[in-house]
Amino acid sequence: MGFCEHCEGQRFDRAQILRVLRATRKGLRDEGMSVSADRAVLLAINAVRTLAIPHIEVLDDDIESLVVH
Repeated sequence: MGFCEHCEGQRFDRAQILRVLRATRKGLRDEGMSVSADRAVLLAINAVRTLAIPHIEVLDDDIESLVVH
């Protein structure tokens, strides 16, 4: 089963985000850091912000080529 370019991009972006979040969690565990929930969420947000995730926008006005996803 294939995915349209937009959906494939979203799957790739999701995978990148999950990897960076898991690495952040592992880093906190490895350092034995005890942080508040607020601090943990802030660290996660900052980790995701470091990613270069492009915005994919298809600018094709051809109704025949529309993909439902």
